[in-house]
Amino acid sequence: MENSSSSSTISCPSTPRWNSERPFLTGRFHQETKTFSRFAETKSLSVDSLSLGSEKAIGCYNAAVQELIVIDDLLSVLVGIEGRYISIKRVRGKEDNFTFQVDASMDLALQELAKRIFPLCESFMLINQYVESRSQFKNGLVNHAFAAALRALLLDYQAMVAQLEHQFRLGRLSLQGLWFYCQPMMTSMQALSSVIQKASANNFAGSAVLNLLQSQAKAMAGDNAVRSLLEKMAQCASNAYLSILERWIYEGVIDDPYGEFFIAENKTLQKLSYDIYAFRILQESLTQDYDAKYWRQRYSLKDGIPSFLANIAGTILTTGKYLNVLRECGHHVQVPVSENSKLMSFGTNHHYLECIKSAYDFASGELLNLIKEKYDLMGKLRSIKHYLLLDQGDFLVHFMDIARDELTKKLDEISVEKLQSLLDLALRTTAAAADPCHEDLTCCVETCSLLKRLGTLKDIENSRNVPDGNDLEEPVNVTGLETLSLSYKVRWPLSIVISKKALTKYQLIFRSLFHCKHVDRQLCGAWQVHQGVRSLKMRGTAISRSSLLCRSMLKFINSLLHYLTFEVLEPNWHVMHNRLQSAKSIDEVIQHHDFFLDKCLRECLLLLPELLKKVEKLKSLCLQYAAATQWLITSSVDIPSLEESFDDSNVSENAKQLKSRSPSHALKLSTNNTTVTDSILKFEREFNSELQSLGPILSRSSQAEPYLTHLAQWILGVGNEQ
Repeated sequence: MENSSSSSTISCPSTPRWNSERPFLTGRFHQETKTFSRFAETKSLSVDSLSLGSEKAIGCYNAAVQELIVIDDLLSVLVGIEGRYISIKRVRGKEDNFTFQVDASMDLALQELAKRIFPLCESFMLINQYVESRSQFKNGLVNHAFAAALRALLLDYQAMVAQLEHQFRLGRLSLQGLWFYCQPMMTSMQALSSVIQKASANNFAGSAVLNLLQSQAKAMAGDNAVRSLLEKMAQCASNAYLSILERWIYEGVIDDPYGEFFIAENKTLQKLSYDIYAFRILQESLTQDYDAKYWRQRYSLKDGIPSFLANIAGTILTTGKYLNVLRECGHHVQVPVSENSKLMSFGTNHHYLECIKSAYDFASGELLNLIKEKYDLMGKLRSIKHYLLLDQGDFLVHFMDIARDELTKKLDEISVEKLQSLLDLALRTTAAAADPCHEDLTCCVETCSLLKRLGTLKDIENSRNVPDGNDLEEPVNVTGLETLSLSYKVRWPLSIVISKKALTKYQLIFRSLFHCKHVDRQLCGAWQVHQGVRSLKMRGTAISRSSLLCRSMLKFINSLLHYLTFEVLEPNWHVMHNRLQSAKSIDEVIQHHDFFLDKCLRECLLLLPELLKKVEKLKSLCLQYAAATQWLITSSVDIPSLEESFDDSNVSENAKQLKSRSPSHALKLSTNNTTVTDSILKFEREFNSELQSLGPILSRSSQAEPYLTHLAQWILGVGNEQ
């Protein structure tokens, strides 16, 4: 649950001054008369005496007359008006603290009966005062509705008092009879006064009032009448709240003028404007939203969820979010509402839960169909798989050929615009041209290598296993080959699923695959150079040993690529694809997609720093060896410079030149060339050492991470050949 810090201060209309300055409009004038009764104690200076007083003590009359006077006073006090011999006092500073005093000369039996009725009088005054104070705008719709229900109850109460007064005027009411007729209202009024005292003391509003009424109703389970009354009050008070809820789950609109609803709207993330320019700006901002904040944080849960909605609050939040996305995509969809789906009551039949579930199912189905059908979510994901996961790599081969010169430059010398134009050319001249989404692919150059990026990257599962940037060595000469990355333009609402954060994970996997492809191409070039001198019969020489080393390196990098593509990416992709086909909501789609990316990151070793450092070290050795191959062979063989040997188109021509020379003329005594031999042996030792140290790490890690078993078998197979 989140507390929205973005919810702005609610501005409420002020209560008109005349509402408080004219007590005759509210009935308070009865209690604000400041005359003192002659029997009020002069020592009680800390209270406001509201006594009307009388000239003669009640004790001067006989018991029968006293009873009539007491009944007349009690009928007044029951509606908050002082009698002649019963005074009402309110302690200063305590608006909800009333005391009742009777003339000390009154008959003791009459005093005792009168005091029994005083709690009912106090309850009436507390409730009446609560109704007056909570009817102001600032107290919110729930308090307004609760006050209205209390006002209706007080009308019934006052009607009862009027009936008792009528019986008294007819001479049919005794003090015992008055006590008898007040009994049914006594417990109910006291229970309500207890509720409003707690609500007033804590300044409750909104869902807090509903929770208080419900908890008090449960506490009074033994008194059916009181429990029914409190449940009715809770029902009346919740009507306004349910109206807000109804509009949210049926229209996706928060109509909450006093900030009582448990869903907060972050208005700093602006809604969709239908102005074309503003629409374009919004689309760009949503596309650049790293963590899909518009989806995750535009609407959030607040504290103070009503207890009867606590278990389904997440569903309610999601339902309105779905409707908002539909509306902001230009689809004004409203959940079909019938008389049977009105949220005007809640109770033991749980009908309101069925209504909420139906609204959720409708909104979820509509949004899911929109994203899948109109915006072709699966098509976008397949396109991203083709380019960022190298599912169809023909464009990449062509791109690496035509952009080789630019990619070998240092970071500050690379022209991103030129790379983008070369990428567009590669896309248009390969099978990727048939993909309608290929224009969404863009080229970018990162500011650091993959290792450094992983070390500084935050927010990938907050995993402790993310490599620390201080533990990973940055290559000395970082070029475009280490920093090239591809990006993909994702528009709203697909950016909900394919967020900037998800694209970042795709890019990390792409950079890992791209670097492996680069190492593979370099080793293939070195292998072809060795094949070019194969006809010179150099068995037993350093070149022959170099050829074996090159083959081992090729098998290592091919094993790694096979593992990444066929053991990790393809199986996980098919699992995600099947799950997305059966997903019932957009949240399930997001969950399955994020799970796929996180699983791929981990299984591609990007979240396993110990293994990653070893693999990167081995790839670095392979690149160093491939770069040194030209010098090794030219130092051992008397042939023209092979500086173009890595260009696949020139390999056959170089081979013809080598074949045209006689072995006796071309061959040098490689065994005597100690420099070449030492260099090859050094590469071999370092490669074998790193490979052998990788084997135990893989074997150990595969016990906790079973998916590493196949990679361990491949790597150990390479090591056994040495």
